[in-house]
Amino acid sequence: MQETHYDVAVIGGGMAGAALAANLAGELKVLVLERESQPGYHATGRSAALFSAIYGSAAIRALSRASRAFLFDPPAGFCETPLLTPRGVLYIAHAGQVAALQAFAALPDVAAGTRMVSVEQAMQLSPCLRPGYLAAALYEQDACDMDVHALHQGYLRALRTQGGRVLCDASVSALRRADAAWHITTGAGTFSASTIVNAAGAWVDEVAQLAGAAPIGIMPLKRSACIAELPQGITANLHPEHWPLTIDIGEGFYFKPDAGCLLISPADETPSAPCDAWAEDIDIAIAIERIAEASTLEIRRVKNSWAGLRSFVADRNPVVGFDAQLPGFFWLAALGGYGIQTAPAVGRLAAALLHGKPVPDDMLAFGLDVAQLAPQRRMPRN
Repeated sequence: MQETHYDVAVIGGGMAGAALAANLAGELKVLVLERESQPGYHATGRSAALFSAIYGSAAIRALSRASRAFLFDPPAGFCETPLLTPRGVLYIAHAGQVAALQAFAALPDVAAGTRMVSVEQAMQLSPCLRPGYLAAALYEQDACDMDVHALHQGYLRALRTQGGRVLCDASVSALRRADAAWHITTGAGTFSASTIVNAAGAWVDEVAQLAGAAPIGIMPLKRSACIAELPQGITANLHPEHWPLTIDIGEGFYFKPDAGCLLISPADETPSAPCDAWAEDIDIAIAIERIAEASTLEIRRVKNSWAGLRSFVADRNPVVGFDAQLPGFFWLAALGGYGIQTAPAVGRLAAALLHGKPVPDDMLAFGLDVAQLAPQRRMPRN
């Protein structure tokens, strides 16, 4: 059977892969290969769904700021509902964490988007905080909840509208470079492409091995979360629906309102093999215990729980760009827990690099150092 040829085959239909594919499809023939029965089954579908321009490494923060304009004002027809709704984030510290909070608040780009608030103001913003626990707090007013599904579907729709193709149940089993093209064997057929994009999330090093590329040392870390009922006694005059996401500056826990309930997490980072992750009861119990220490919330009923894999390399920056040693092999990996909020910028940046074009000016203006994302920084040296 003759292979169908594409200019670019993107391996992985999560948020980053979909964003890049949509940015390429207007000019190139693009195929997205998704191993699951639907795109976004793993990390994309298990996000905490928050946009914060001050969360993550300096590179992540720059990419987040460069994504803000798109998320607040997407192109006509991209989606039917707003992608962002106001939420706010309150970073809290007990007495032993004040120095860490102050150091974070002093970062220039963090300082520009936040303000220190008094203990009294913090307890007005998040009235469930336990008196006597809180020593200092930092507030990011412009943080927002995200409609992850609408963003992901918007990119997939844009891809298809421009002639791109998405194939599900298409796990890649073999990759071979010959005649200036990649020949791709999948569960849904065989294909060829001039360029392949490795956007396989926690599985990127497995895909690299199939292609003969050096691994980048991907580290999938499991994060657990659950939806819990609001405890009895949380009355309407406390307006729980308006509470910010409240997060421990040491990332020991966070919680935020979610459709009349609470989304809570121990902000765990448990090393894991690539898999369909699930939450352990002990991790949910740890979240409940930590939140009970910091607040008056007595969580007694969990409605459902889940876990997702946040994939990093050692320096916690993404890996975006062509492999220096393997022609036509492009990395789009290690986005950690930030692939949702950075998708508009990452999609544009990856498209520019794939085309051999300069880094977009707005990203440079936001302080992005693309060398921090280059795949060769992760490659072993001879």
